[in-house]
This record gives sequence, C-alpha cells and structure tokens, in this order.
Amino acid sequence: MKRKSWELKLIFLVLVAVFAVFLAVPAIRLLLKSFLGEDGLTGAYYLDVFSGKGFTTALGNSFAVSIVSALVAVGIAFVMAYIIHYTRLPRGFKRFVQAVATLPMFLPTITYGFAIIYSFGKQGLITRLLGHQFFDIYGFGGLLVGYVIYTVPVAFLLIHNTMGYVDKKTLVVSKAMGDGTLSTFWIAILRPLLGTLAGAFIQSFFLCFTDFGIPASVGGDYDVIATVLYNEMLGGVPDFNRGAVISVVMLLPSIVSILLLRFLERYNIRYDRISDADLRRNPGRDTAWGLSGTVLAILILCMFVVIFVVPLVERWPYQTGFTLEHFQEVFSDNELQTVYLNSLGMALATALFGTLAAYGAALITARSKLPGWCKQVIDAIALVTNTIPGMVLGLAFLFVFSGTSLQNTFPLMILCNIVHYFSTPYLMMKNSLSKMNAGWETTAMLMGDSWPKTILRVVTPNAAASLIETFSYYFINSMVTISALIFIAGARTMVLTTMIKQLQYVNRFNEVFVLSLLILATNLIAKGLFSCLASYKASHPVKERRSIQLFGNRKEAVQ
Repeated sequence: MKRKSWELKLIFLVLVAVFAVFLAVPAIRLLLKSFLGEDGLTGAYYLDVFSGKGFTTALGNSFAVSIVSALVAVGIAFVMAYIIHYTRLPRGFKRFVQAVATLPMFLPTITYGFAIIYSFGKQGLITRLLGHQFFDIYGFGGLLVGYVIYTVPVAFLLIHNTMGYVDKKTLVVSKAMGDGTLSTFWIAILRPLLGTLAGAFIQSFFLCFTDFGIPASVGGDYDVIATVLYNEMLGGVPDFNRGAVISVVMLLPSIVSILLLRFLERYNIRYDRISDADLRRNPGRDTAWGLSGTVLAILILCMFVVIFVVPLVERWPYQTGFTLEHFQEVFSDNELQTVYLNSLGMALATALFGTLAAYGAALITARSKLPGWCKQVIDAIALVTNTIPGMVLGLAFLFVFSGTSLQNTFPLMILCNIVHYFSTPYLMMKNSLSKMNAGWETTAMLMGDSWPKTILRVVTPNAAASLIETFSYYFINSMVTISALIFIAGARTMVLTTMIKQLQYVNRFNEVFVLSLLILATNLIAKGLFSCLASYKASHPVKERRSIQLFGNRKEAVQ
C-alpha cells in the first residue's frame, strides 16, 4: 500500500507541476500584464479600454448575438432530441437526425463562416437557387447562423443524454390523471429537463461568446470581443497590455457561466428507477415532429453542401463546369501536404499525452486513497481549464513563452491543447473508473501484484472503451481548434485551421474548402474507427477481467 501511495503521489506531483507551469503561471502572467505599467501597478489600461467606444460596443454585440444564438440553438437541439426519444418514427430516420445534429463538430468553426458566404451571399449557392438573398451575411445575421450551427451539437448532446434518463412512465401517469397535452408536456418532459436546458443555454452562450473562427470570416463591421482581442494582438500595432485587459474581461463571463452550470446541477431531477414505457401510436404527432426534424436537418446540411460543391466547379459562380483541378492543386502542393501532416501529428500527440494526463488524474480522484485535498486540487484544475477560453489561454502562452525555446513549437501547441480540453476527458475517465469494482487493486495486491501491474492488467483493460473515447475527443478537437493556437502557431508549425485563416487573406477559398473537407474526412474516419474500437472493448470487459485476475495471478502465485 505504501508503494501504491508513493506512485500515486508521483503522478499527482507531475500533474500539478505541468498545470502549474502551463496553466497557473500563464494565467497569473496574463492578469499581471493587465495591471502592470512602467511605474508599477495601475488601472489605467482598464480605464483606457472601457472608455473606448469600440470596446463597449463590441462587448454589447457579443452578449446580444451570443444570447440569441444560444436560445435558438437550444430550441433546435431540443426538437431533434425529442424526435429521437418521444416519437415512433423509423429508427433510420432517428439515426439520420442524430448524425446531422452532431456533424458540425467535425469541422473548424472558421469553415462555417465561409460556408455561409458561399451559401447565402449575393452569389451563394442557396441564393442563386432560390433567387433571393435572405439576410446580410456580414454582421449579426451571419454570426447568428454560424453560432447556431456551432453550438447545436453541444446542446443536442446534453439534452439527448439527459432525455435518456427521464422516466417515460410519467407520460402514461399524466395522461391517466386527465392532464391536457400541454400539461403533460410540461410535467413529463420540460420540467425534468429544466436544469439541462438551462445548462445547454449557458454552455452554448459560453462557446459563442469566446469563439473566434466565425467572427473572423463573417463578422464584418459587427465587432465582437474575440475580434477586438485578435486585432489588438495581431493588428498593425500590437498592444499587449490592452490585449491582457480584454482577455480578463473575456474571462469573467466564462467564469460566471461555469459557476452557473455547477449551481444548476442540483435542479436536475433524478429517478430511483427509469421506465422506458412504450409510446402510444400518434400519426399526427409523429408527422409534425418528423417534418420539423426534416426541415432542420435540411437547413443544417444546406450549410455544408457548398463545401462539397464549390471545390468541384471551375470558378464559382462564373464557371460552373465540373473539375478536380482544385483537389489536384492542394494534394500536389508540398506546403499544404506538410501542413496536413503537422495537424495530424499534433492531433495524435495531443490525444496520446492528453489521454495519459486525464487517465492519471482520474486514477487519483476515483481509484486512490490520497487525502481529499489532493482530489480537490485535481477537480479545481479541471474546473479552471473548463473556464478559460481558447483565445485567452493562447494569449497567456504567448506572454509567457515568447523568447523561449518553446516559442512557436509543436510541444507548446500540444501542451496548449491538452490544457484547453482537459476538463471533459478527465470527467469521462473519472466517471468510468468510479463505476468499477473498488476492491480490484486491493485483491490484486493481496495476490502479490504490484500497483502498476494491477493498473495495466486489471483496471486499464476494463477502462479501454473510455480511454478510446477520450483519445477520440482529444484528436477531433485538436484537428478543428483555432482559437487556442492562433497566437502560438508559427510559420513552420502551421496547422490546417491556421492555414485556412491565412488563405482567407488571399481569397483562396477553393483551397479553404478542400482543406475543410480534408479535416472532415479525417475526423469522420477517426470517429468511426474509435467508435468501433470502443464498442468492441465495452462489450468484452468481463472476459478480459476474469482472464487477468484468475489466470494471470494464479500463474504467478504458483511460480
């Protein structure tokens, strides 16, 4: 037990050291940068920023478009989740709705903006097909569409997962009690989901407020806080102090959002037993919801059809003949090939080391007898990483590591991604490990096994499905991220998302869409492969555990 304690303490110290250097120090440095002037501490930079009309306008714009986008995204997500759980529509149609709802997760947000331009612009695909431009794509309208597409997957997953744990027998009871349709809808569906719906709204708001990719492409003159921060740091004359102030301001709504999420958890209704009662046949209900789901799915897919169409025509919209020239140009361009390999390597390394970090942290909080304060430290780290927006973290890294050997290097970018996305993988692993038999390690040690051997031979095989899911999460997010890397990626360490940003300046949109398709194809292949592996491992845990515990330990005991 002493050896086990010693090894867990070592894992704890390594994790704390890593996050101290690559999270605490950058965050503190960023905060100090916003207050330190030539003569010491000062609030002049805050007064300067807030007295500027442009900043307050951008802040108000961010709140306005983020709130509206979050409300719309939650509404769409609820409809799509309801179709899956509360209708008797064909299973294939439900799978289609679920696939469409999660599709935007596999593309970088900056691509959404270009898809909006080529879909709803004056010469856009949908505009030409319908003969009318429905809204001004540059400004509030474009941001709204882009943000909604961006946040629907997150809101859908939250609502979809919670709906799976709502007791459907409440519907039968409510009907038997003579409640009307609206009363039943409120009592049996909406009321149990209030906490989740509020959480989905807050999470969607947080993502909209801190995103840079969409405003970078369709923001136009409608400034938001993310574009103001980018212009301050990478504009004509960079101002690090003003950039630090804007980052701190950008951080405050994020902190409030996360705290509200934790507060709302207590309002989630939990059932002692979940009954999956058969829904009554109701052709009118199913038809109405089926049409709603079809319309929403078509609207979402319309956003991405253009990504496939534009690269296959000679010169949109003037020469619409079929061609593969744009794909040939990209795949024959050595620079673009290098950038793709950079992205792939960075994503794989992030997934590997990020999974190890999340696994080690989860072992401490879910499978150890270390003091409670150690576990609280790990949980606090996860909370902080979930609070800091990608742009703020990237800027903090820029302040700390500029002029060092880590500046503009892949190790720095990998560490940034690991820290940025740590919270969700850690919670995934923690939940998985906490559900396993708590006595496995003790039993194995009594049989003579060391703690590392027990972890490798007993715990890890049974956690394989969660480890694969964690690896997948890190990989996909590393392939699509831009906000966290925009400040720290260099010319030699450019990845696909930062390359897309560069191509925007020279109007090479054919290459933009080809690279976007490359990201999409890579993520879909990876997701399919990881899902198959996770499903296989999840369906074979008992057999593995028995062979490891009974045969492996018996053999060593005999020897």
